[in-house]
Amino acid sequence: MDTKEFFKWVLAVLCGLLIWGIVKFIMFIMMIGSIASSASSATGSSAPILPKEGVLVMDMSTFALAEQTREDNPFGSIPSLQDGSAVASIGLLDAVNAIHKAAEDPGVKYIYLKTDNAASSLTYLEELRKTLTDFRKSGKPVVVYGEAFTSGSYYLASVADKIYTTSHHGGNDFFLGISGRMIFLKDLLDKLGVNYQLIRHGKYKSAGEMYAKNAPSPENMEQNQAMIDSMWETIEEETASSRDISVDSLNFFIENLTISYPEDMVKHNLADGLLSMEELKDKLASLASKEKYKDVKFIPFKDYVTAKVKANPGAKKKIAIIYADGNIVEQDDPNNISGNRFSSVIAKVRADSSVKAVVFRVNSPGGTVLSANKIKEQIDLTKAVKPVIASYGNYAASGGYWISSNCDHIFSDATTLTGSIGCFSAIPEFGKTLKDIAHVNITPVKSHKHSDMLSLTRPFDAEETQWMQDYVDDIYTSFVNLVAEGRGKTYESVDSIAQGRVWTGKDALKIGLVDEIGTLEDALRYTASVAGDSDLDNWNVVAYPKPMSFMEQLKQQLGKGNKEEVMVNAFAGTPLEYVAKTLLDWQKTWTKGNGDLVFARMPFEIEVR
Repeated sequence: MDTKEFFKWVLAVLCGLLIWGIVKFIMFIMMIGSIASSASSATGSSAPILPKEGVLVMDMSTFALAEQTREDNPFGSIPSLQDGSAVASIGLLDAVNAIHKAAEDPGVKYIYLKTDNAASSLTYLEELRKTLTDFRKSGKPVVVYGEAFTSGSYYLASVADKIYTTSHHGGNDFFLGISGRMIFLKDLLDKLGVNYQLIRHGKYKSAGEMYAKNAPSPENMEQNQAMIDSMWETIEEETASSRDISVDSLNFFIENLTISYPEDMVKHNLADGLLSMEELKDKLASLASKEKYKDVKFIPFKDYVTAKVKANPGAKKKIAIIYADGNIVEQDDPNNISGNRFSSVIAKVRADSSVKAVVFRVNSPGGTVLSANKIKEQIDLTKAVKPVIASYGNYAASGGYWISSNCDHIFSDATTLTGSIGCFSAIPEFGKTLKDIAHVNITPVKSHKHSDMLSLTRPFDAEETQWMQDYVDDIYTSFVNLVAEGRGKTYESVDSIAQGRVWTGKDALKIGLVDEIGTLEDALRYTASVAGDSDLDNWNVVAYPKPMSFMEQLKQQLGKGNKEEVMVNAFAGTPLEYVAKTLLDWQKTWTKGNGDLVFARMPFEIEVR
């Protein structure tokens, strides 16, 4: 290439880069504009205008239930380039209060519930279902239309007065029951040369088995099966009762794969009719007392929540709901339960004389023991001066149970996962990885025999393993003792139901780990009663900590995207994701010098589809 051709080539490259930069800049401006629009909506500068009367539409594919309503995520709220959809996050209590408002609102004719693609956990569906049952007592119907029911979405749908499904071929219903997944990575880690040193107390404490075993222990399999059975028992009983069929019949339909097509739904009394889209429109119009579908006004549920659910700042008395949502961690993480930050929140609530009582809402599978102890200390101090009532969400297990077991009264949903009274230490060792795979040789230089024990480059010796076991055993003893004290039991009785075993709320009630099966709203009403005034209208219910604002979310989003997260995301949804994430977490923890040796955490999550 001569000099002239070379400069032409360089110029072409520079022009291409310039055009690419302009395109990226335009895309960035469009993104900021969309975010600003979302911010304006989220902060209430353009509150939704509702029709005087209409049908309240709860399309479960357009919102996800969460512990608290959050301002639209700066990036997640931007319509997808693929389908233009955006999913809102609505707090469970706000959703419940909105449905109660709708029951009393003469402008709401009925609720039209679409359960396809419901993106909510079983416990949230359980609480929402109870509220819809109450709504029906107002005399207004709940009408469901679905094209592809699953066991989870149909559990919610079964609350309705009428259930309709598509008359078109291609509508599939997957009634298969519920299941969980256990993944075991020992064989993979062996190939990578990673030695996972698992030390635990509690034969059911299976957190860490994923890395140290290639199959579940008998105890782990036992507790998983018991949890699945208990959760399904709640679903089958409520579903069968609502549809006036027997539990045995429902299980027969599922066990024998007799529910595949829309016609099967009607045949087995799981639906009340098959409707085409035009027939559905006519049905919705008729229920709304309109001659034509075009005359029906529809009210999106998110808009109704925004317009109708308001705080009561005029009330002088306050009930605080403290949301412990996420993993219990030592570092300052706004998306999880940070020990120091959360302790200061509880202390602030305790010092506020206008707060007469506290609902401690726990939705956590646990985490570090050190942070759990800090939080429990603050809860105990608060309990000494005002009532503290616990309400459990999806999980209140291990560390989640640790921080709340001493509350005055504990409410749990039937499908909540709780207990898991146990602890473990799981420390990986990469000596073989470094030597055999990376071809890196490590020579320690140390002052004492065990100085490099936590270097992660060699396995523990027998003396070190015993030292760690003693440490774990001591924490387990402390855990059992604090539960025994909080629940008014003996050490022996708690130890017999502990051992790291996870229980559903339904089973936890039988063994005395919780006091009552009830929703967050039930806990709130109980708290108002013990605080001296059972009428919730006389209380200002205040949430702590407050959800992150739009700008805080934006700042957090813009701060993400480092190379470590890119590495984990590259393996998202694969077993390598678990390995990469675990190794990165450990690397971050130990390089900061604040590694927590022992954890009180539940080992798994269960999805219901």
